[in-house]
Amino acid sequence: MRRFFPRLAKLLPLAGLIACSPALNWREVRPEGSGAAVMLPCKPSREVRQVPLAGAVVPMTVSACRAGGAMYALSFADVGDAARVAPALQALREAAVANLGGRVLSARPASAEGMTPEAQAQRLSITGALPDGTQVQEQVAVFSKGTRVFQATLFGARLEPDAVETFFGGLRVPQ
Repeated sequence: MRRFFPRLAKLLPLAGLIACSPALNWREVRPEGSGAAVMLPCKPSREVRQVPLAGAVVPMTVSACRAGGAMYALSFADVGDAARVAPALQALREAAVANLGGRVLSARPASAEGMTPEAQAQRLSITGALPDGTQVQEQVAVFSKGTRVFQATLFGARLEPDAVETFFGGLRVPQ
């Protein structure tokens, strides 16, 4: 899993050069197989990798795009067993911090319409650096619906408050 997200992070320095437009073009996206809906300001690419998560190797799907100098991503995996949900959410939180060699500035309960209540569901504000040393801010929410675990991630050199609220406020798992 540590090798999966740094690949996305390497693309961040190019975000300012190839951003969708000065104004973010928000649209609802429903990543195939996720049962979720997310607001994204650009058309996402999709990648699936096998990752170790909560004692099992599972396919994790990431839908991600760059706009306005930031990377937006929604990742999900089905851990297949309710007993693995809490450890998977904890692992996702820990990986988000470790991938940036970061530190958590704040943590609070995560909120996504339709999510399964879970004590390990949290939203974190993190500061850290990309492998090239570029300093970044990151906001991460980890949550679940049944045995599916999700990680919503937004990171960049500077995060616009309106974009942060639109992205995290648009998370839904209606199915």
